[in-house]
Amino acid sequence: MIRWILLKLVGIFLPSLISKAVSPGQQTTSNIALNVEFKIHDNELGNKIPLPKFSTAGSAALDLRTNIKEKKVLQPDETFLFTTGFSIHIKDSKYAALILPRSGLGHKHGIVLGNLVGLIDSDYQGEIMVSLWNRSKESFEVHPGDRIAQMMFFAVTSPNFKLVSEFDFSERGSKGFGSSGTK
Repeated sequence: MIRWILLKLVGIFLPSLISKAVSPGQQTTSNIALNVEFKIHDNELGNKIPLPKFSTAGSAALDLRTNIKEKKVLQPDETFLFTTGFSIHIKDSKYAALILPRSGLGHKHGIVLGNLVGLIDSDYQGEIMVSLWNRSKESFEVHPGDRIAQMMFFAVTSPNFKLVSEFDFSERGSKGFGSSGTK
């Protein structure tokens, strides 16, 4: 019974708590309002492990942390699928989210995403997972609560394809890889 009451209270207060945690503390100047449902799967999220949030007012992406229970050592060339303890539901098919690597982890330690980039479709409702790949020659430790990736939301444009027999002229045409030069 107590658990039921707590879940109801969380359901009532969580949206405003997430909005405050996710907001960098300043009013946004964007005209686009995107409401995303946020579901917590791990009680340590929001307590011992901070909720996803923008690090600064100028951040384009939210920091994602892992909710693993004990340290994981990523060996050289190893990939591992990390949990985050939450799921989202974007709902609006005009939007999606990308899971991106953290630049410092990639450059300094060789830790990048195992799938290079992750796409979260608007209708996905499962837990957000992050595949990390250690492309370095050194072992790397990931601890509970570590920031391991970032999530960026963006607008999606769905094209209407028009079947043609020829394209209109363009300066580049069908010239491919390296055709525009390096200098």
